[in-house]
Amino acid sequence: MLLIMGPPVMLSFTPQIRFSSAIASISSKISQMGHEKSQLLRPKSDALPNFRFCNVSGRKTELVEIHPTNPRFHILFVPGNPGVISFYTDFLESLYEQMGEAASITAIGHISHSEKDWEHGNVFTLKEQIDHKINFIEQELQDLKVPLILVGHSIGSFMSLEIFKQIPEKVAYFIALYPFLAVNARSQQQSIIKKISRSRLQSNLISATVALLGFLPISVSRFIAKMSLGKSWSATAIDALCKGVLKYHTMCNVLYLAMTEFEEVVKQVPDAVVEVEKEGHTHSFCCTVSGSVWVARHVATLINKTML
Repeated sequence: MLLIMGPPVMLSFTPQIRFSSAIASISSKISQMGHEKSQLLRPKSDALPNFRFCNVSGRKTELVEIHPTNPRFHILFVPGNPGVISFYTDFLESLYEQMGEAASITAIGHISHSEKDWEHGNVFTLKEQIDHKINFIEQELQDLKVPLILVGHSIGSFMSLEIFKQIPEKVAYFIALYPFLAVNARSQQQSIIKKISRSRLQSNLISATVALLGFLPISVSRFIAKMSLGKSWSATAIDALCKGVLKYHTMCNVLYLAMTEFEEVVKQVPDAVVEVEKEGHTHSFCCTVSGSVWVARHVATLINKTML
């Protein structure tokens, strides 16, 4: 699995003033996780995430949505790589609960990072995935009556940054979670991923091996995943791995996206402030309940401090 590990980091930028049709003046800011102590008791909510597909510029797209009656904000979440959106279900539910129903939430999966091969074996670049998210905003959120907040994880942070740069008038606030920009690309693990992703032969072999595991009965693949990954992974993450990632087309797209990440992502960002998150959660925070809850609480805190 390509959820990139490494030192948890924070990325922030100097706030800028933007003008939006939703409100007269709002602070547009890129910020990322701080140092508050986690408390893992989750408030209760009756809201349930709704999984659905929509067509975005001819691409079948998986969404997770949670909608209250009268939201004050709308959060669009952009995942990392793999972009199988069900990995983030615990995080999204907790974020909704932490916001006290003040925010509606949409999480959008990457093209062909899904259980079924809707794209018939095609693979998609980082730019194509970014354009896909912009097309979604322009298609599905053009009549939004409340401020739009972008939250991105890992390479999803870079995608969100590009969205923010291309359509700043539509984005009120942006939060980057464990951004790919701050990961050390010269580490041994990153070097291995880069080498594999650049080799079509190695990528195909790994994708085929992963697909073989996906052909096993789900109970068997779950058991293997639990034994391989340890007890810390949540049942939600294990299911997302077995149903969404252990597919030939998904793994091909995961590795192809990784290759274009290394080719296209800017190594340094001027005026960025990088800090280390000391709570002990990993880059793949969404794979554990404790990580999902802590990150959700921090995101909610940032939004409430900035937007309320």
